[in-house]
Amino acid sequence: MKEIVIDPVTRLEGHGKITIFLNEEGNVENAYFQVPELRGFEKFCEGRRGEDLPIITTRICGVCPVAHHMAGAKALDAAFNVEPTETAKKLRELEYVAYYIYDHILHFYFLGGPDFVLGPDAPAAKRNILGVIEKAGLDIGKEVIKHRAYGQKITTMLGGRPTHPVSACIPGGIAKSLTEEERQEIEKMLKSCHEFAKFSLKLFDDIVLKNSEYVKLITSEPYTLKTYYMGMVDKNNKVNFYDGKVRVIDPNGNEFVKFVPSQYLDVIEEHVEPWTYVKMPYLKKVGWKGLVDGPASGIYRVGPLGRLNAADGMATPLAQQEYERMYKTLGGKPVHNTLAFHWARLIELMYATERALELINDKEITNKDIRNKPGKPGEGIGIVEAARGTLIHHYQLDEKGLAKKVNLIVATTHNAPGICMSIRDAARGVIHEGKVNDGLLNMVEMAFRAYDPCFACATHFAIGQMPLEVVIYNHEKQLVKTVKR
Repeated sequence: MKEIVIDPVTRLEGHGKITIFLNEEGNVENAYFQVPELRGFEKFCEGRRGEDLPIITTRICGVCPVAHHMAGAKALDAAFNVEPTETAKKLRELEYVAYYIYDHILHFYFLGGPDFVLGPDAPAAKRNILGVIEKAGLDIGKEVIKHRAYGQKITTMLGGRPTHPVSACIPGGIAKSLTEEERQEIEKMLKSCHEFAKFSLKLFDDIVLKNSEYVKLITSEPYTLKTYYMGMVDKNNKVNFYDGKVRVIDPNGNEFVKFVPSQYLDVIEEHVEPWTYVKMPYLKKVGWKGLVDGPASGIYRVGPLGRLNAADGMATPLAQQEYERMYKTLGGKPVHNTLAFHWARLIELMYATERALELINDKEITNKDIRNKPGKPGEGIGIVEAARGTLIHHYQLDEKGLAKKVNLIVATTHNAPGICMSIRDAARGVIHEGKVNDGLLNMVEMAFRAYDPCFACATHFAIGQMPLEVVIYNHEKQLVKTVKR
């Protein structure tokens, strides 16, 4: 049996390795996605003050620290039995949607977009943001950088830091209020981000949706998985990133369960495979049936496409228009096409800018009432929707407010089974008769890149390197080729 190894996988956060096994005919027998990072960040948190946890956990990852900060803040609220003030909630959510703005811009233009703007078969040296700027023009490149910077500046103004915020480490509130001068400055940046979201959706329309080959690729069998989907929704079952209940739909689009954070252990179980450090979550009531899709398998997916599938719509007008257009174009709900994560991500970018403008113009946003008094420490669970999907923080504090036990389930962990299946199916779809080249291997990588995975979060690893390797074996299990990047 011939073996192909992709190591490292590219344009993601963390460490990953793909191993593809070919049979005697040179077709894909199986493919495995391995994460060679050791999980263990929860242990670092034990014995620390509860108020430190929303700060410590941001260090898991430099890509989604705001998500860990807010999940930690909500877990602290629950652990200290306190509800934040209305102004504190709005300031937290405003900071949170600003994080979405810069994060979704990052993924589309820097990580996922090069595959479409330049093409899957473009030289590896060109498949990056510099290649995008070269093809799309320097002016567009400047707009990308400017609006990412706007998102980070807003999180700095609200959170205290651009990457590792500190403002929401207070149970029951937030550390800093907003001045009218700051409000006006943020509003101006958000109006510009809103226009850039419109531009990004038009760019996707021009480059991807008007290209019949790309649409065919998005809807093709190798990039399709019929799974359950999970995402947070508001009281009207519309997408919400910061607060609400978690809703799960089945592969046919029917509601399977809707739960509050304290019930997550009744819904989710975690399976362990011996060949990876990432756990494999599944729906408890359905059960673990292996890496297979369909209603009989408990595997579910989260993230932009998961949220849109799990919800009944978007809570802002322009995002709702794009939501309806996506489902009409791709054949109705739910959409099972993995590459549609990219389109869903841009719809969420539009929602983030619209929601941020609602919040910055809220008459309560500059109020000084930003904290309620906490109660006695105990146990708390906080859930938010990270850019990559549902994020769960579960803290158990002792009578002194010190962490006894911490459990984190992050978006990429939820998606791990789906990522493994997507890589396997993509490999089977593009590799035939032993013919392998860089473009085909990149099309395998496109299957996981759509999820915008973050493996430092998924395994809570502390070492900053990215050893991704693809190994290919022949039908006699002899090593034929190793590809490292």
